[in-house]
Amino acid sequence: MPDLAVLAVFIPTFFFVSITPGMCMTLAMTLGMSIGVRRTMWMMIGELIGVAIVAIAAVLGVASIMLNYPDVFEVLKWLGGAYLAYIGINMWRAKGKMSVGESELSDVSRQSLFSQGLVTAIANPKGWAFMISLLPPFISVERDVAPQLMVLLGVIMVTEFTSMMAYATGGKSLRIFLSSGDNIKWMNRIAGSLMIGVGIWLALG
Repeated sequence: MPDLAVLAVFIPTFFFVSITPGMCMTLAMTLGMSIGVRRTMWMMIGELIGVAIVAIAAVLGVASIMLNYPDVFEVLKWLGGAYLAYIGINMWRAKGKMSVGESELSDVSRQSLFSQGLVTAIANPKGWAFMISLLPPFISVERDVAPQLMVLLGVIMVTEFTSMMAYATGGKSLRIFLSSGDNIKWMNRIAGSLMIGVGIWLALG
């Protein structure tokens, strides 16, 4: 287990990085706006698993392999970005079809939401860069790596989930505001534009 002094530095550091707007937080807000917080949690599960994979890989040195084979990473980024952009375009085309109720969006499967979060987290180059640069200094070589990694990973999971819930809840509140009268189409366009933006961000980031 890391020293308490190490945790005292790591927790606020990761919290401020996590709460800063990024691809995963924007995706959480967009989905919270369009399908509600409860269904967005399927994306959050995928994102948390993706972040855990990146964190573990960074500590174990697998990240160096990704850096040595950038072409594989580029393909993953572009595929993930294209997928998110495709979803955003469909939101634009839906116009009045997308309702404030979650029932009209029942065709969006849990697997699809899960994969959105997983792909976005794993293909996020900033996430890799952050884990590579931040996690190793907090791991002491004089102690067993596994217990230290589990504690730090627990902090990361709780912080990421809390941040995404905050963004998704904010998106839901915005959805309620926009859903009055004829503003549903604007909700669709805003959500779709954000989703397309996340896709472009992922592909070109």
